Amino acid sequence: MSVSTRWIDIPAGNDSFCGYLALPKGGKGPGIVIVQEIFGVNGHIRDVVEQYALDGYVAIAPDIFWRTQPRVELEYVGADRDKGIELLQKTNAALAAQDIGATAKVLRQMRECTGKVAAIGYCFGGRLAYLAAANGTLDAAVAYYGGGIQNALDVADKVTVPIQFHYAELDHAIPPDAVGQVKERFAGRDNAEFHLYPNAEHGFNCSARASYNQHASALAHGRTLTFLAGHLHAHGG
Repeated sequence: MSVSTRWIDIPAGNDSFCGYLALPKGGKGPGIVIVQEIFGVNGHIRDVVEQYALDGYVAIAPDIFWRTQPRVELEYVGADRDKGIELLQKTNAALAAQDIGATAKVLRQMRECTGKVAAIGYCFGGRLAYLAAANGTLDAAVAYYGGGIQNALDVADKVTVPIQFHYAELDHAIPPDAVGQVKERFAGRDNAEFHLYPNAEHGFNCSARASYNQHASALAHGRTLTFLAGHLHAHGG
């Protein structure tokens, strides 16, 4: 393992939940909260945490489903997918967004975290990253095919930090009009940027999924890194 990883405890009121942490080789860097899909902090999400640690960030993926089923790990099809949907339905998005804020707070208190803290969320996690940004607990947010953001535009004005949206043109779960609603709500604001990936489907960033699209994934990762480098460093580089 080229980056050091471990599970840590994150306080939440009188309780606590787990998060999968990876530290960069240099030992220090800005912080990133990686927010899972409906499949838990599974092997792919841990890979993403490690990927961003290799990019020089202190990265952590909080266990969003901890209130219902701690440390669940699911595959992407069949009964596991059904289980993920069931867990999603039992999850209070407002509380989960607070968990992201709690994770960001832990990052800010770590001596390894030198700059600001962003969240990058995928699917359900994309909506949570957006909601956490609206809560004012992040310095920046990135939403990959964030499901349901179009239904939470009442808090869009509270998102004052930089936010980046990645959408797939062929997304079966997020139709073009949903993307259009979000774009329209953020129109004319200099803190939001949108990227649409032609011929890409929902989940294009995940190499463990049938919908993986290497080209879109690489392009989105590069754009995400450029965005983070512009907004998270304490002294502008």
